Amino acid sequence: MSRALRPATELLKLYAEYHRDRRNITTHLVGVPLIVFAIGVLLARPSLAIGGLAVTAAWAVYALSALWYVTRGQLLLGLATSVGIGVLIALAHPVAEAGTAAWLGWGLGLFVFGWIVQFVGHYYEGRKPAFTDDLVGLLVGPMFVTLELLSATGLFKGLMADIERHAGPTTLRDLAHPA
Repeated sequence: MSRALRPATELLKLYAEYHRDRRNITTHLVGVPLIVFAIGVLLARPSLAIGGLAVTAAWAVYALSALWYVTRGQLLLGLATSVGIGVLIALAHPVAEAGTAAWLGWGLGLFVFGWIVQFVGHYYEGRKPAFTDDLVGLLVGPMFVTLELLSATGLFKGLMADIERHAGPTTLRDLAHPA
């Protein structure tokens, strides 16, 4: 089976192996949405008018990713992830409509800043990002963040327990005495 077509539960278990330090998870709660928003800004230009609607690459990529999320076997999580990304893409479009300098400045600036935040988290983790071993990790990141946020409200307890049984509990890695 193609790596990209694996079920969400399997993808999240593998992703979680790279994300057990709570500081790393916290940085992902900031960095991943910033990166998604930045990609939305950068892909929101140019637009093509189709039937009175402005269609952009951002919306096309969103549609494909939303289809992917809802077909990974965790429909509610896929829908929640798709809604979250959809909100970020909708918010990105007005930024892209600003002048070229603002469009590129915000898009590239937030993209780079989001990755810096991510790499700080992986410093705490003491492990490279998941996408370096499997590019599908770039799609799994937003789903992981959505799951983390929703599990904090008490949702998806079974899925989180399954992930923890596989990847282990979250910790705070001792930076003074790394393993």
